[in-house]
Amino acid sequence: MTPRQRPGLLLRLAGPLQSWGEHSHFNERDTAAFPTRSGIIGLLASALGRQRGQPIDDLAGLSLTIRVDRPGAVLNDLHTVGGGLPARATVTTAEGKKRTGDTGTLLTHRAYLADAAFTVALTGDTTLLHETRGALAAPHWPPYLGRRSCPPEGPLLLGQADDALHHLVHLPIAAAQPPTGHTKITFLGDQPLDQLPAPTVNPRPHDGAHPVSTVNDQPLTFDPRHRSHRSRPLYRRTLHLPAEQHSGLGIAHLESLTTYINTHLKTAERSGR
Repeated sequence: MTPRQRPGLLLRLAGPLQSWGEHSHFNERDTAAFPTRSGIIGLLASALGRQRGQPIDDLAGLSLTIRVDRPGAVLNDLHTVGGGLPARATVTTAEGKKRTGDTGTLLTHRAYLADAAFTVALTGDTTLLHETRGALAAPHWPPYLGRRSCPPEGPLLLGQADDALHHLVHLPIAAAQPPTGHTKITFLGDQPLDQLPAPTVNPRPHDGAHPVSTVNDQPLTFDPRHRSHRSRPLYRRTLHLPAEQHSGLGIAHLESLTTYINTHLKTAERSGR
């Protein structure tokens, strides 16, 4: 194994709707433009069957690198809660009282990513990755993409690889094929991305070596009474990937993805859990 190789798992996060809360507060529920560390670590903890108050230090130590296959479009939804109910059945206030009259109906705004698709490399402790692979193949609780109302479509766990970042770059892209040439694909990570195994056509080999910003999505605990996060660096890199790597949508993409998985990746079915 060369110094650039990182063993890990490969995941596919795609579905009609996703929502990765970034600054969500009470009745305003936003979404980040990409899966957050908090959201993905929560997905892993759920698959492993961990209760919200249990430690997540080991999962929080894993590294995530995200490829943006399709960024999707932001969809805003308006919800009402408590309208048309008798006073005894309305939403309870902070003081423990019941809302009445014009205050009985609450409005909430919720944002989603519609028709987005991401491929994720999960790297770190190999023993934990092996346990996580088994959990994702047979999750304790159903996985979801940020919110319970957003189930994933198609395969979530693609497989395991000795060089996860290589396959993150080369896996079929879930997007329509451009007419000719190469297209720009964005990669996001919590560690420097200048060591990504980029195709030779890509300029600026040290792009992604420094963080472009910080995001407050590193979870410390999911305990409902003490839920907290801290900030971490965000690295971004753009690669020019060949047009033929785009495998289209729907059945065409799933067939191309299945061929790649069966040829290059270790799956739970073929190598045991």
